[in-house]
Amino acid sequence: MGIDLAAHLIRAGYRIGPQERRAWDNSLPALAEHLVRVGLGDLDALVEYQLPRSDSRIDVILAGIHPTTARESYLVVELKQWSAARRLDDVEKLVTVPMMRDPQLHPGVQVEAYCTYLADFLAVVWDWPEAVHGVAYLHNAVSASVADLIDPGRSRQALIYTTDRVARFDAYLAGRFSTRGTGDAADRLLGSGIRPSRQLLAHAADDLRGRRHFVLLDAQRTAYELVMRAVRRAQQGRRKQVVIISGGPGSGKSAIALTLLADLAHAGRIVAHASGSKAFTGSLRRYARTDPREPLRRTKPLFNFFRDFMTDERDSIDVLICDEAHRIRTRSNRGSVVGEVPQVEELIAVAKVPVFLLDDHQVVRPNEVGRVEMIKEAAGRMHVDVEIVTLDAQFRCGGSPGYERWVEHLLGLADGKPYPWDGDDRFRLGVVGSPERMEELLRQRQADGETARISAGFCWEWTHQPVNGRLANDVRIGSWAKPWNAYGNRPPRGIPSSSYWATDPAGFGQVGCIYTAQGFEYDWSGVIMGPDLVVRNGRLVSQPGESKDPEIIGRPGRRKPENADLLIRNTYKVLLTRGLRGCLIHSVDEETQAFLKRLVPAPVDRLGNAQDGVYRVGGRATAEREAKASVRYQTETAGRE
Repeated sequence: MGIDLAAHLIRAGYRIGPQERRAWDNSLPALAEHLVRVGLGDLDALVEYQLPRSDSRIDVILAGIHPTTARESYLVVELKQWSAARRLDDVEKLVTVPMMRDPQLHPGVQVEAYCTYLADFLAVVWDWPEAVHGVAYLHNAVSASVADLIDPGRSRQALIYTTDRVARFDAYLAGRFSTRGTGDAADRLLGSGIRPSRQLLAHAADDLRGRRHFVLLDAQRTAYELVMRAVRRAQQGRRKQVVIISGGPGSGKSAIALTLLADLAHAGRIVAHASGSKAFTGSLRRYARTDPREPLRRTKPLFNFFRDFMTDERDSIDVLICDEAHRIRTRSNRGSVVGEVPQVEELIAVAKVPVFLLDDHQVVRPNEVGRVEMIKEAAGRMHVDVEIVTLDAQFRCGGSPGYERWVEHLLGLADGKPYPWDGDDRFRLGVVGSPERMEELLRQRQADGETARISAGFCWEWTHQPVNGRLANDVRIGSWAKPWNAYGNRPPRGIPSSSYWATDPAGFGQVGCIYTAQGFEYDWSGVIMGPDLVVRNGRLVSQPGESKDPEIIGRPGRRKPENADLLIRNTYKVLLTRGLRGCLIHSVDEETQAFLKRLVPAPVDRLGNAQDGVYRVGGRATAEREAKASVRYQTETAGRE
């Protein structure tokens, strides 16, 4: 069985290790013995069932008919080979297991979360959530060795059985399933529609509305109202409409997205959020939870990836909010499964009102194709009307539209040559002589309770695995050395995972790359320009050969991207526009550093508010301008990307 399972999962895109193969060989026969003993040998078993819109897999779902109600009956089974376990101190949701280094989630809590997820997202059980029960079977343990884990008061979705409770487990199985047949319970589960239940949306609405602090202004509010108008028209059965919301960094796109998500969920609409960024989606999932320790994380499934809608039914969602839509790919893919139509067409098809929020200048990977014109063309092919809103406001970079224009001219993304920065009292800009000085200045702001991060062009090798429990200091400039942000979601202790580098205070100790900085903001930004973009003869030129980014230099068996120059320039556009209050720049190239100093001649001795004496070029701020800046910060940058 292990060989067949492994082959199937590898085809689906999973990596299967020897430990997982051993688990199948040991655990599945143990469960099968119970089923055969109570006359359920023919019961349908869905092994390694993948949760909808998730990479998580359930060990086994047993599917059949309840012996009393004659309705569908499903049992989620989590199989553990543990021989012993105990609670981690007084934290009842985590346990320690001999021979396992890291704390593990309590198996009862794990199973309960799986059951809740199924009831939240599978339409087949919406009207009968009692159909889903769950157990954890610790087939190598006895009750005494896991006594801390067994709670007689646990719900029907979090029961635990051990090897010395064989008779009880047999009786439980016999009480859950009829021996007279399984009906089509398994087929109904596999063929069920996938969309959030009303109960989940009500729960999410409470969480999101309690967390939301955004105020939509001007074009933001116009965009919001256009989406709501399209929703009303869809409810009336009128022609389908795509809404495209375009804006630069910090123009308030994600503020609109989260406000729409909260309000539509509160109104009972079937709504989902999607993006193409793991870090961005992970942070939104964390943001939406009222209690960050809450193990069920019920709002998590509302935040999806673009690829998650490959097989969903047409118009099965009222509103799909596609945030960071510049990250739309050519085709969706999950493992070896590739979408049959362009990804943008999948996204338009699945929702009655598809909403796309994007910035054409934030495409930083060769397989990203999301642009306003591309979405318009796709909608035209599908005979769908389009509404477009352009956001001109600026809520990042101190609310300074002049700074964004300066960056675009610096990088050659706008018509016209680079020009000197003439100062803006709402935003602090400086060129520093070394990364040490950059770190010193930003650390001061971090220590004072503000947020600061250092990011860099992808010009240094990246050691993915920790060495002796520490991240490798890959980014080296002279005597200064720092690690990249952690790779993946299992970093060393005290280091945030890649998804939370921009939002966890401990992220200051690592250098962020484009893929962890994009979509986020912090008060103070430090940007290290690498040798992939340098000044030669008075203008910036890209040097793709200096990049270490596999997306730029090409992966084995793949062609190098033809638009590497634009991708590098867009990368620095993103990095240079993450700061809310200010940005420090340092280039490792001498000619480039000298060029930047000529454009930004004011030295930076310290960072802070205007009255702190930050050096800048330009006149003093008037009382009126200072008052406007203060209002912006007091509204907590009401609109954010």
